Amino acid sequence: MNLTISGHHLEVTPAIREYVQNKLERIIRHFDQVIDTHVFLAVDNLTEKEKRQKAEINVQVSGKTLHVASVAQDLYAAIDTLMDKLDRQILKHKQQLKDHSRMSIKRLPENGSDEDAAVA
Repeated sequence: MNLTISGHHLEVTPAIREYVQNKLERIIRHFDQVIDTHVFLAVDNLTEKEKRQKAEINVQVSGKTLHVASVAQDLYAAIDTLMDKLDRQILKHKQQLKDHSRMSIKRLPENGSDEDAAVA
């Protein structure tokens, strides 16, 4: 898996890099076919009271690219919610792959038995 972490108006420190890598281990544990990952961290200074921390991720898996974004007051909280959202999308994608491969096998005996009953 290729991992790219970049920051906008933010210096990506080793602590932030390690935190993101530790959180991504949970994703890889669920689905190991991750090809490429781009993490984008940003700080938006709207006013003094409203500082938004944004975290976005693009994950390229076999056949699909998943995009997730999260906004919070704290960067670590934004990363946490980002990984929770990504985890749900990865599990959904994994379930779709699993269901899709079994669907045609399940329908073959049903269609075959219905045709045999109609012919007889």
